[in-house]
Amino acid sequence: MTALPQLRIPATYMRGGTSKGVFFRLEDLPPAAQVPGPARDRLLQRVIGSPDPYGKQTDGMGGATSSTSKCVIVSPGSRPGHDIDYLYGQVSIDADFVDWSGNCGNLSTAAGAFAIHAGYVDPSRLPADGVCTVRIWQANIGKTILAHVPVAGGQVVEDGDFELDGVTFPAAEIVLEFLDPADEGEGEGGGAMFPTGRLVDTLEVPGVGTLQATLITAGIPSVFVRAEDLGYDGTELQPAVNGDAAALARLEAVRVAGALKMGLIRSPEEAATRQHTPKVAWVAPPRAYAASSGKAIGVGDIDLNVRAMSMGKLHHAMMGTASVAIAAAAAVPGTLVNLAAGGGQRDVVRFGHPSGTLRVGASVSQVDGQWTITRAVMSRSARILMEGAVRVPASTI
Repeated sequence: MTALPQLRIPATYMRGGTSKGVFFRLEDLPPAAQVPGPARDRLLQRVIGSPDPYGKQTDGMGGATSSTSKCVIVSPGSRPGHDIDYLYGQVSIDADFVDWSGNCGNLSTAAGAFAIHAGYVDPSRLPADGVCTVRIWQANIGKTILAHVPVAGGQVVEDGDFELDGVTFPAAEIVLEFLDPADEGEGEGGGAMFPTGRLVDTLEVPGVGTLQATLITAGIPSVFVRAEDLGYDGTELQPAVNGDAAALARLEAVRVAGALKMGLIRSPEEAATRQHTPKVAWVAPPRAYAASSGKAIGVGDIDLNVRAMSMGKLHHAMMGTASVAIAAAAAVPGTLVNLAAGGGQRDVVRFGHPSGTLRVGASVSQVDGQWTITRAVMSRSARILMEGAVRVPASTI
């Protein structure tokens, strides 16, 4: 047998928000993986350690959760006025696919910092001290994100006192702006933010029944339902949901019904290879609870409670893109998210999630009867955990 050396590929392991992922510069990938296709997917799967029937990703960089089974490819900006193109791949843990259908809002933070670390930002735009606005083209969904990254001595500042629930240690604050984050819908009404043209829809969910739902495409396609309609109160933590196989099946059925209604899939079978989108979440009026860290969350700390599913499991905190959807829906009077928050008009909302709370803002307006969102803003943090190279067997591609 001829022993082939492993491929050595430069990479950076980063935390962004409440997620972690392996970051690559496009030019550092093997030629076959520099273009979309099976070779790229196989490479990223092998880096992460998927598909793994044991669900542990022991033979790879993944952490066996949806928040840590992620890869990012960054390249010089291909659009005028952008510093980088940022492409995100959600690697399935136990199934044989990489989902490219949406963005990761948390890793958008790290993408901004990585752009500076990797030398993609023109030195003339990089202040010696202050804040550098990194202009990101989110290639999965074709949207612009602005990451306001603190710098000192021309280098990214990573240490700081900004605390983010779901992340153990404080770090430097990075403000993210998602510009025009709604997609044109393909559903019944083709609305800009609401793909059916309605603020509240009726979903017929096989095995579950009839549910009211708000379907929205801001940030990431999302399906919001009332917690009480699922038998929840909105204060659930991961063990109460992720260990209940019947509950997970019901929630997946809701997600599939929402995807069909939004026009994201043509048949229920397609949902199996599109697990990253849409997200399904349940909302409830504010109620006190103890977060997963033990931190007490009071009724006065939040406007509502939200729990969201990611890749078939209850997320330990809240996805950044889903936070955009929450902010947008909360800002539109009459959506289920808005009603859970007490109704009325608002441009900022603070919601409770399993790890604590998050504050996010959105600017929305109604034009010719259609609601649209111009921007959403939130704060996150990011830092490099390790840099160097990953290795994969040469037979991978």
